[in-house]
Amino acid sequence: MRLHDLYEKCLDREPLTRDEAYALYDAPLPELAETADRLRRQTVDDPSVVTWQIDRNVNITNVCISGCKFCNFHCKPHQKERAFITTIEQYCEKIDQTLRLGGDQLLIQGGLHPQLGIEFYENLFRELKRRYPTLRLHALGAPEVAHIARISSLTTMQTLQRLMAAGLDSLPGAGAEILDPDVRKRISPAKPGVDEWLEVMHEAHLLNLPTSATMMYGHIETPRQRVDHLLRIRDLQARCPEGNYGFIAFIPWIFRSTGTQLEQEGVVTRFSPLEYIRIIAVSRLLLCNIRNIQASWLTVGKATAQIALHSGANDMGSIMIEENVVASAGAHNTFDAEGIQQAIREAGFTPRLRNQLYEYRQWPM
Repeated sequence: MRLHDLYEKCLDREPLTRDEAYALYDAPLPELAETADRLRRQTVDDPSVVTWQIDRNVNITNVCISGCKFCNFHCKPHQKERAFITTIEQYCEKIDQTLRLGGDQLLIQGGLHPQLGIEFYENLFRELKRRYPTLRLHALGAPEVAHIARISSLTTMQTLQRLMAAGLDSLPGAGAEILDPDVRKRISPAKPGVDEWLEVMHEAHLLNLPTSATMMYGHIETPRQRVDHLLRIRDLQARCPEGNYGFIAFIPWIFRSTGTQLEQEGVVTRFSPLEYIRIIAVSRLLLCNIRNIQASWLTVGKATAQIALHSGANDMGSIMIEENVVASAGAHNTFDAEGIQQAIREAGFTPRLRNQLYEYRQWPM
């Protein structure tokens, strides 16, 4: 097959076959990046704009039974000296600061806590919405929803419906890692599997709950497994009912190994900016039905994220007032509101503050 024909097919937003997608991944990087940038310009409303967000990642708890080998943050239920559950007072302190800084959303995630069932999350979401009616709750993830359903004797559809009724505004793409059964078995032995992740996300799409999709790469997966991951996401998006939100954005990020069990097993971070740009470009080209591709400055740094904006990405993500999980494994990049806007301008774009639905917000507040 000729690469030129694949590029034209991508620009026409025609889904590639699996073999075509494998061939695309190995294409020369300059051609990939240029084609992805052309598709970005065709896809977004204003090609001169790059969006950004203000939110905060607050962890509900660090207790988790999933046994993920890439996570330093979690602890087991019996580790009482390390375990915590965030209190309402602590949430309020963090939310008040977030609002002062112009944020409108809380990204709330935790672990698979064996004793926190559906009522805990309903009470939490309702109380936060009672105190902060305009705050958006971008919370949990497909594995957490599946876990809550299991220990609450509910279906995942019932769990999503109850969480939405309590105040859940959108569902993050957390817990995808690499959507391959063999990979997940090795790096996340007790986490809900590929089919469960896909099913929860499909149910969210049926309920018109906005979602995002992610990929954590650079550990034990192969390039073909990365491509398969993207195709699973693309195909799931194709099943979303017309007019519903589905996946609003896709965010790939590099695995960070510092202090993790995977590092002890010999799997260490080998970050290549060129490989990240390849993944951004291929994501834009293969995910022909997802509008927004985010550059993960938190894990790759400013310079690489800026190049990604010319290689298919149209969003710079959040300034992330607080983030603990990735930071605990060695990611220490930071931005404030002025810094992220300056980085976007340096890359040749106009920064526009957005919300989770990629609607523009006013800045300064």
